[in-house]
Amino acid sequence: MLTGKQKRFLRKHAHHLTPVFQIGKNGLNDNMIEQIDETLEKRELIKVSVLQNNFESKEDLAEQIANGTGAYIVQIIGNVIILYRESREYKQIDLP
Repeated sequence: MLTGKQKRFLRKHAHHLTPVFQIGKNGLNDNMIEQIDETLEKRELIKVSVLQNNFESKEDLAEQIANGTGAYIVQIIGNVIILYRESREYKQIDLP
């Protein structure tokens, strides 16, 4: 579980990032969760954009991704989900 201080730290680092994945009208599938998992291993911190034509709740989508990848939800702001998971091989971010 992330503390408030750690979430603020991660939000600061995620500010300049652009969304790596987009979830559209087809929603999430196992392949997309697997790709997000691989990307989290390389980058640790990513943004996922939820398009307007997706009618699922952003909170539900974020929970599905977090459960499928073992990531933490840092923030859901607008149509963007920010996710963090510490990398085993490519550790770049040291949390406070």
